[in-house]
Amino acid sequence: MERVYIFDTTLRDGGQTKGVDFSFADKIAISEALDDLGIDYIEGGWPGANPTDDKLFGSPPKLKVSNFVAFGMTRRPNTSAANDPGLNAVLSGKSDSVCLVGKTWDFHVSKALNITLEENIDMISESINEINKRGKQALFDCEHFFDGFKNNKKFALECVSSAFEAGAKWVVLCDTNGGTLPHEVTKIINEVNESIPGVPLGIHCHNDSGTAVACSLAAIEAGVRHVQGTINGLGERCGNADLIALIPNLMLKLNYETGIKKENLYKLKHLSRLIDDRLNRSPNLTQPYVGEAAFAHKGGLHASGVQKDSRSYEHIEPEIVGNQRSFVVSDQTGKSNIIARLKEVGLKFDVKDSRLDKLIENIKENEFKGFSYDTAEASFELIARRTLEKVPDYFVIGRFRVMDERRFNAKGDLVVESEASVTLNVGGQSFHEVAIGNGPVNAVDTALRKALTKIYPSLNSVSLVDYKVRIIDSGSGTEATTRVLIECEDNNGDRWRSVGLSTNIIDASVMALYDSLTWRLLSLGITPEAPAN
Repeated sequence: MERVYIFDTTLRDGGQTKGVDFSFADKIAISEALDDLGIDYIEGGWPGANPTDDKLFGSPPKLKVSNFVAFGMTRRPNTSAANDPGLNAVLSGKSDSVCLVGKTWDFHVSKALNITLEENIDMISESINEINKRGKQALFDCEHFFDGFKNNKKFALECVSSAFEAGAKWVVLCDTNGGTLPHEVTKIINEVNESIPGVPLGIHCHNDSGTAVACSLAAIEAGVRHVQGTINGLGERCGNADLIALIPNLMLKLNYETGIKKENLYKLKHLSRLIDDRLNRSPNLTQPYVGEAAFAHKGGLHASGVQKDSRSYEHIEPEIVGNQRSFVVSDQTGKSNIIARLKEVGLKFDVKDSRLDKLIENIKENEFKGFSYDTAEASFELIARRTLEKVPDYFVIGRFRVMDERRFNAKGDLVVESEASVTLNVGGQSFHEVAIGNGPVNAVDTALRKALTKIYPSLNSVSLVDYKVRIIDSGSGTEATTRVLIECEDNNGDRWRSVGLSTNIIDASVMALYDSLTWRLLSLGITPEAPAN
């Protein structure tokens, strides 16, 4: 097998998607998920471009295998690389590598930058040299390379040579406007390899022609060994090459080796849903490999045939990528996906246990209502353990009340405060706590902790780091069902997610909080407080 290196640019290119805005917490969580899968390079963003990326590259994620990359552009005209403030902001960030973008289309050099072609070549080589001087791995993105090659082949090749000779680890050919077709990619890459033997080429395709994945595969078959893309094909305009489709195509269809182990491909669906959930986007039902409809079969001869021999109707076994087969009319669902997740959480069970069927039934019923367990692993583990064994009642929430007040304070500033009162029972003891927060959920959370930490002090280390709301049935207007996904973190940096569902957003939030705190106590092996005699 030949090795292909995967470069994920979700957090940078994907952030240019209309309606997408990654928070610091999003970038940390997504980076850790990409690292867990085994992605070679994770492009976090552009240091110096915005406060979120400045914070990210000041406190980068703790990665085990992935190379963390800062993005930027080559030095400005008439400025040395060492003294360019923009380039220095990129180089000063805490990253393993730096990927710079530079012009390779003579039209842009002359019209947009208004400099000579020679100056542009110097900008590329001097910038790459500066990265190497700082002890970081250098990558170079050839912006609009294919258009530039068609317009001025000699200059486009000189840009590639300049980056290569200056010490770029990878020289990435970019189809920036997504207008190049696969056969053109193959032809041009063959010419580049003939003109500059030995150059380590990468490919970066946009999807404006609907061929980003196809063009990326064509480039790899032509000899490229570094490919860039985003999860779920995020990106400006029509997006980038979708790594969720590209990775299994490379590994399962073309037999290339990547940094991802084949036994980890089942994490692809979870990763896809993680991105959707954090962005409050509806999953693409027909997305290749991981979509809900990717292995869905409608009743009749086709469904009957699949049940007898799935190999003749499906191109891979769905469980390989974390998906599962479903039959729309007969509504049959296999146990394999549930069993895989149960093994992940370390829950012991007998595969012949009839309670597994009950668990599947419960999950299907809840998901029909609007629950989603794809990324809410804490809530999934709790529903599984409640069905297959028993989860102790660490505490019982009796009632809660929330009041919001919008007023002008003494300084004349308009403020909104939330006050929550919560009644709960812990080990036979009744507690009634009141707290003020910067929002209703924060107020309820604070009131709960005031009571619980007296009995379970380990909860002092838990903090709520992310909170997302999604309307399930928007057609119902203000009576719509609301799904709340919350993420918590402890002092060690461990994170977990839980889900709640209700027509009342506060009630849904309390459900998610209850699962989150219960799961934490259970995971620590805490003995529940016994009722008083």
